This record gives sequence, C-alpha cells and structure tokens, in this order.
Amino acid sequence: MLCSASQFKGVDILLTSPWPKYVGSFGNSSGGVDTKKCGSALVSRLAASLKPRYHFAALEKSYYERLPYRNHVVLQESAQHATRFIALANVGNLEKKKYLYAFSIVPMKLMAVAELVKQPPDVTENPYRESGKEAAGGKQIPAPQEESACQFFFDLNEKQGRKRSSTGKDNKPPQAKQPRRPPQPPGPCWFCLASPEVEKHLVVNIGTHCYLALAKGGLCDDHVLILPIGHYQSVVELSAEVVEEVEKYKATLKRFFKSRGKRCVLFERNYRSHHLQLQVIPVPLSCCVTDDIKDAFITQAQEQQIELLEIPEHSDIKQIAQPGAAYFYVELDTGEKLFHRIKKNFPLQFGREVLASEAILNVPDKADWRQCQISKEEEETLARRFRKDFEPFDFTLDD
Repeated sequence: MLCSASQFKGVDILLTSPWPKYVGSFGNSSGGVDTKKCGSALVSRLAASLKPRYHFAALEKSYYERLPYRNHVVLQESAQHATRFIALANVGNLEKKKYLYAFSIVPMKLMAVAELVKQPPDVTENPYRESGKEAAGGKQIPAPQEESACQFFFDLNEKQGRKRSSTGKDNKPPQAKQPRRPPQPPGPCWFCLASPEVEKHLVVNIGTHCYLALAKGGLCDDHVLILPIGHYQSVVELSAEVVEEVEKYKATLKRFFKSRGKRCVLFERNYRSHHLQLQVIPVPLSCCVTDDIKDAFITQAQEQQIELLEIPEHSDIKQIAQPGAAYFYVELDTGEKLFHRIKKNFPLQFGREVLASEAILNVPDKADWRQCQISKEEEETLARRFRKDFEPFDFTLDD
C-alpha cells in the first residue's frame, strides 16, 4: 500500500551492503573505518530519507554499533523516532569480530506515537545533517584545517640552553606558511604549557600537541595527567590532531603500567574546570579486576543518585556531549566507558573518591587532592623517577 510523503514515517529495518558515508565522523569511533574516505554518499542520502529504525551494513567487514541518532531537529521539527546503525563483520572472520546481531522489534505501525518517538538517553545528532548537501551531490566534505602547536619550550633532559619546537624536532627549517597558534586562554591558566602559572617541575613528558604531568596531590606516586598544550576545555573540543596524540599517550601509558603490573583508569570531569585534565590513575593488578572498578563506580554513583551510562563499544564521547556541555566520564583499561551528563551540582572529587575507596586503592584519606600535597622537593624527585621509568616507552623520542 502506497502512502503520501506527509504520511510516511520511515521504515523499520534498512539493509545495505555499503556503509553510509559520514555515519561515524568522529575520529576513530567507527571500528577503525574512516567513513569520510569510504562508504557511500548515496546510502547516506537513502538513510536520511528513509529514516530506518535499524540500519544494517556489512561491506567493510568490521563490527560497529553506533549510538542512536535523531531524525529531527530539536525544537524546530516534530519529534521522530531514533535510528540505530549496526555494521557487522564477515561470517567466520579470524579476528572473531561480531557478525550476528539479535534483537526484537515491534513494527512502527503497531506502536503508539509517544512510544515510537521516545528518545534514548544516549541519542546523538544526525550525522548526515551537516553533510546533507555534499552527500546528495556525492562530494566529500573537505577536512577542516587543524590547528598546529607553535610553542617552544626547554627539553626535559639534563642539557641546558637547548630548545626544541613543539613538533619535537630540532633546527627545523622555516616553513613557507606559518602554522596557527593553538587556542589561548582568556586569562591565567594553570595548565596551558606556555603559561607562567604552570608548575613545570611536574611536567614529565612533552609531545607535539599534549604533555604529561604528575598530578598534584596524586592518589599514588605515578598518578599522571594528559593535558593539551593549547587551551581546550574538554575532550569534546579537541581538534583531530590533538585527539590523535591523546590516544597515543593513552595507549602508551597502558603499556607502561602493564609492564609494572598495573592497569590504568582514566577519567575526565568537565565541570567547574577551564582546561582539559585527563586523570590517569594506575591500579595494581593485585588490588582488583576491571569489573570491580566498574562496579565500584556504578555503585557509588547510584548511592549519590548519579546516572552513569555505559557507552557502546567503539563509540566516541563526541557523539554524546556537545562542546560546552558539562559531563563526567570514566574509561577502563578494557576500553569500556561510563558517562554522566551533569545537569546540576556534581561532587568534584567523585572520581578520586571511588578510586580511593576500600574496594580499589584503599586510601580513603586521599580522596581530596588538597590533603595529599607534598613538598616541591618530593615532587621533583617523583617527577625525575617517572621520566626515567617512562623513557623506554617515550614515543616522542622517535620523532
């Protein structure tokens, strides 16, 4: 039975061989598939027009379950159902990637409108809306020009009077085009590397766009922060090249701590903070398993009426939070992520409280960093020790 365009609500299930272009246009969130360079713009246009509740594709031979996305503009269009995109791997693949997907679905024609248009809590914006015109014409959106760091700072080795650029290379010939400066803070900042407020004796490693520093008042001696050199407030606001180096630091720190019999937990609180601080806390393998850490966060969140949502595998924080939005998220060594959208008051020490609890590190007296401060001389000693231990894993030395 045919229906008019005004009556058309969408389809329940769409099956295509190619992936739609732009469906995972958030860094490396698409199971390792770059949907700006592959995928079909025509399938993107088809999905945008048909508004399927479930869209399955398989041509890229990789499993990926995207967060659901809206099919309407909030406050501008009538509410519509959300779409879930699922890509499946090839049957019997050697990597044992998921190639089956079990679900139950009630046809939309049998559902009440209110139930059909109910939005899931982790819904994101429509990935095709920004690229609609380009997708319709089969053209790829040109990648935005990324910002490049151009600060200079002293090396962390013992040699004095030697400077290197933030690209990590010495005596680099001048470029024809001067790179743009990274974002600058509106006022004094304790974490912008060029700022005089930075306690540089805590800095233990410097990359091109990010640097590592020991946490002041850390939960343990090797509690570190991953920080952007330029002024960014949160992970959501990072440019692609900064995200790439953040991921490189995360992977390197995981290997480093694993070699020392530890797993690491990472969290970010984008609330009442001005500069991104990714807290990386190592937890000895003898203390607990990853599920214990996950359960501890969920249990304490429930006790404080904080809703922690588990983000699907391979999904990206940028798919959930908009720039400027307040949030808290945790990333475990398995890649599992927990997310809370902050709407009102949020306990500033929540992440530390969970990790300091008896269930994890068993150092409840260290829940507040202000109660853990040591002398500058002790901080310098810990920083020198970390630099020496981390050197075999230092990817910046390869540049």
